[in-house]
Amino acid sequence: MVNAQEADRQTVEAKAQAKVSRSRGRPRSFDRATALEKALMAFWEHGYEATSVSDLTRIMGIGTPSLYAAFGDKRTLFEEVVRVYLDTHGALGDRALAEEPTARAAVERMLREAAAEYTDPAHPYGCLVAHAATNSTSPEVEQLLRERRNANIAALESRIRADVAAGRLPAGTDAAALARHTGAMIQGMSQQARDGASRAELESLAEIAMAIWPRG
Repeated sequence: MVNAQEADRQTVEAKAQAKVSRSRGRPRSFDRATALEKALMAFWEHGYEATSVSDLTRIMGIGTPSLYAAFGDKRTLFEEVVRVYLDTHGALGDRALAEEPTARAAVERMLREAAAEYTDPAHPYGCLVAHAATNSTSPEVEQLLRERRNANIAALESRIRADVAAGRLPAGTDAAALARHTGAMIQGMSQQARDGASRAELESLAEIAMAIWPRG
């Protein structure tokens, strides 16, 4: 017959063994921010469509169940990647508009910083927002990136209109066309960087783009 003390010991040992077994069965832990940055680089380099779930799990160093548990499906992960990108590598436009005193100064800074950012060898060339939906079959992804690009142009147009109203730009300035021209320049610089243009070459384009800007 097992006495009470022995029964208690066996119970403690059983609980300890169960805890060890559960620990062995748990998915490997990982740093979420690091895994997300790796996913960002993959989408940036290859685009949304060409980056498969198997690519992501290999690059992020996690299993498929962990990916879905931590990030949701591929599109949900991509949406989070875009938010991170816009807060980091892709924040140059928002920073310039927030910190520069005029629309002209903001655009000049945007183009100069884009030339440096888009050709930085520390990460994929160009802009994720400009290129990630290439050949995409997902209307949701295309819409997400299109809305972001259009939002950038709208913010710049609003700033240009404010400068016209304040007399910092001529009264006849076409704010919509000027903002869209800047958007086309930035997107074009991104593609040029993907095609191998150097920082100096993009800076030369930026100088030409600023030459057409009206002055107050």
